[in-house]
Amino acid sequence: MPSKTILAKSSNVSFFLASLRGGGAERVMLTIINELASSGAKVTLILLRAEGPYLNKIHKSVKVVNIGRQRAILSLPFMVHYFRKNKPDVVISALPHINMVTCWAQRISRIKSKTIITEHNTLSRSVKYSTTIRGRWLPFFMKLTYPLADTVVAVSNGVADDLSNMLKLPRADITVVYNPVVSDFLVKSSQKKIDHAWLESERTPVILGVGRLTEAKNFATLIKAFSILVENIPAKLIILGEGKQRGHLENIIKQLNLTDKVDLPGFIENPYPFMKKCELFVLSSIWEGLPTVLIEALSLGAKVISTDCHSGPREILEDGKWGTLVPINNVNSLAQAMLDSLQKNTNPADSEAWQKYTVQNVISRYQQLIF
Repeated sequence: MPSKTILAKSSNVSFFLASLRGGGAERVMLTIINELASSGAKVTLILLRAEGPYLNKIHKSVKVVNIGRQRAILSLPFMVHYFRKNKPDVVISALPHINMVTCWAQRISRIKSKTIITEHNTLSRSVKYSTTIRGRWLPFFMKLTYPLADTVVAVSNGVADDLSNMLKLPRADITVVYNPVVSDFLVKSSQKKIDHAWLESERTPVILGVGRLTEAKNFATLIKAFSILVENIPAKLIILGEGKQRGHLENIIKQLNLTDKVDLPGFIENPYPFMKKCELFVLSSIWEGLPTVLIEALSLGAKVISTDCHSGPREILEDGKWGTLVPINNVNSLAQAMLDSLQKNTNPADSEAWQKYTVQNVISRYQQLIF
């Protein structure tokens, strides 16, 4: 039987993603893609739309295919043709609409490629907070397609449990593989010079939030809690990310007279120096899958607070062992937790907190699934 290394180098592995926009799922998948390509695997990246800030981070050996479509369902004919023409050994995809197209295309093409679909979010919460009919009907179509995949991967036990319950999939048929988060690259990136006056020179404690400016991330609650905090002690708040709620959040900042204390710099390609330098990292989400930023902040020595949302934070923080958990949408609880954290002298979490999320450990798990 050939070794996995030889098999990896001779295998044709394709990834199918919507884009390389600045989200956690995209960063995770790009890490896996680049690690496999570095090991010698023949990797192709198929993008619904070749856009996003991570395009220039793709490993030089990876072949990139741009479908040029706005909606996933419109890529189905292309993907059927791709399966038949290229006969990939393995196709790995991420996020529901892309996962469904992957399953349908493989079945229609009748090519015996192994399909691995990955789920990064808590489906029940995504459906609950969906504002579209298409979003609310998502579980119905996922029930029809997800069983067609050879392997269904969830990024946390919470995501896996929720997916099993929502789709009536046997829990034993869902494999949990954590996100590859902690790496030498992360550590080196965190040591680069920071481009923000509040973290370069000021002694005022800086609180950090990172994520898309969307309803799910719930930065409105963080800003409101921060307004209570600064009535008690001086502090600054930086929220890195971009999204459709920018205008809404800017209005809240103005209404609360926080324009000199809260900064929204937008998407920052390298957020790691911010994580390393901040006094406190806060995740205020209503729902998550496995929040990569929380693991990154932990590994870089930041004190952390997170909402006890589905899914991931309680699993990562091990019921509060490595950081503080607060109820979702609770402004007063979050404000009090931030005050307590800033007033306490606590040591950073040790490597036990994030060892399972190292790139080396996670890539090894994916290699077992693929090869």
